[in-house]
Amino acid sequence: MQKVSIVILNFNGAEDTIACLASLQNIKKSKTLKTEVIVVDNASSDGSLIKIKKKFPGVILLENSQNLGFTGGCNEGARFALKSGTDYVMFLNNDTTVGPDFVEELVDGAKPLNVAGTLPKVYFYKGYEYHKDRYKNNDLGKVIWYAGGDMDWKNLIGKNRGVDEVDHGQYDTKYETNLATGCCFLIKAEVLNKIGLFDDRYFLYYEDADLTERIKRAGYKIIYQPKAVIWHKNAASSGGSGSPLQDYYISRNRLLFGMRYASVRTKVALARESLKNLGSGRLWQKKGIMDFYLRRFGRGSYPI
Repeated sequence: MQKVSIVILNFNGAEDTIACLASLQNIKKSKTLKTEVIVVDNASSDGSLIKIKKKFPGVILLENSQNLGFTGGCNEGARFALKSGTDYVMFLNNDTTVGPDFVEELVDGAKPLNVAGTLPKVYFYKGYEYHKDRYKNNDLGKVIWYAGGDMDWKNLIGKNRGVDEVDHGQYDTKYETNLATGCCFLIKAEVLNKIGLFDDRYFLYYEDADLTERIKRAGYKIIYQPKAVIWHKNAASSGGSGSPLQDYYISRNRLLFGMRYASVRTKVALARESLKNLGSGRLWQKKGIMDFYLRRFGRGSYPI
């Protein structure tokens, strides 16, 4: 029997985490797969641990003494899973709910030897769509957030395929994706043991793009598996799109990612853009750029 370890990071998100765990209780039982759930708490102050322990005593809880970010928190859970001899590690956002077949479908898609891991079709959780007024009421819950992804290497911005589209079956074909999302990513343990975990320098944002590149450059494929389905409360844990937190980490980490993987031409353009934004950008964009040049990585200067 193969083992799947689902790693969920919690930081002051008790309500979302509990909803996620409740949906995981409804996944289909399998004769060939054993599933364990590992919740990693990043030093929450909202009573998360007490609430989770009370409602879900069978969940493995790991408690960090400080906020290690998305990268550090997920890595703690992954290390625990790998030491326990798991076959697959799944990183799953706490602000998601899942379909009953999603674990089986993701594992099924990962069977070929040259496949490192798989990702599901991700819908916006009902009410969390970017453009709520655009859709009919019966479309809500069927608006796509992720159906595979690509990196725009000229601008160094990741793009989700299908985003904002109502699902009419147009992304129901399994295919190789060029960009994974940390929202839900099943990866073979043997691959993680070979290439390593998330890069802790990122802390939050672009860490999934970095992991994607390392996986691809090691010769593996990443597969979008549309039969696996989840729902995502987009940016629920980070203050929403365009928040100061996003300004800081995206500005800094886009530079970190680009200077490592982009072409020379793009690196030059990225450096010029960053210097321009030091003068005209928003406050936390400026601080993120400055911290990149000062090599302040990990948590950096943002007050979490």
